[in-house]
Amino acid sequence: MPRLNQIIAVEKSLKAKAHGELTEAHHNLLKPALLAGISRVYRPKDDEGERLPPEATRVQLRAQDVLRKTAEVLTGLFDVVATKDWGNCEARADVAVDGEVLLARAPVTYLLFLEKQLVDLHTFVKKLPVLDPAESWLEDAAQNAYATEPVETVRTKKLPRNHVKAEATEKHPAQVEVYHEDVPVGYWRTVKFSGALPARRVAELLERVEKLQRAVKFAREEANAIEVKNQKVGDALFGYLFG
Repeated sequence: MPRLNQIIAVEKSLKAKAHGELTEAHHNLLKPALLAGISRVYRPKDDEGERLPPEATRVQLRAQDVLRKTAEVLTGLFDVVATKDWGNCEARADVAVDGEVLLARAPVTYLLFLEKQLVDLHTFVKKLPVLDPAESWLEDAAQNAYATEPVETVRTKKLPRNHVKAEATEKHPAQVEVYHEDVPVGYWRTVKFSGALPARRVAELLERVEKLQRAVKFAREEANAIEVKNQKVGDALFGYLFG
């Protein structure tokens, strides 16, 4: 008996071949000239009349022959697809990661679905936001987020100051220059918060996705390696359709 993966391998080429031949047959049946034939024999009115050779055109295409050939081509395809689909009902395998079975006897059709979903999940996880590595982060339960250590900075304010360049005399007033000086007036205590994830956590999640991807592919290959019974459904179907 063939294995399921062997049936899957030939299915695509059989579909292409059947589609090509069915398309050609359809186009040929739309050409009336191929289906038509004629036979003409000339008989003169009397023995002295002109003799003309007979004319004949043979039928080049018979619809019944096209139906028979179409049935033959599609019967092979119908049988292969039936063998695959019947086999898919039996094809199962465990999905195991690091020796732990996550899914027992998963059907091969579900394993194919998982493979596609895990490709999208890998892209999703890879693009998760990561905490700024320039900061030191700790979990803050009250904020349900990550937080940095408090950083205190000084708030200053420019205040005017007088600088006496020359003292006053009896003849001249004092020469005073006004300038501004940054004077501490308070302190900012700053804590940054973030809902992003540590880089190590994202790396861990990526590794899990990739492990599961490998496990699902291995399970699919194992499931597809089962032996399948050849199904013969085409004869019954086309026996009814074209019989």
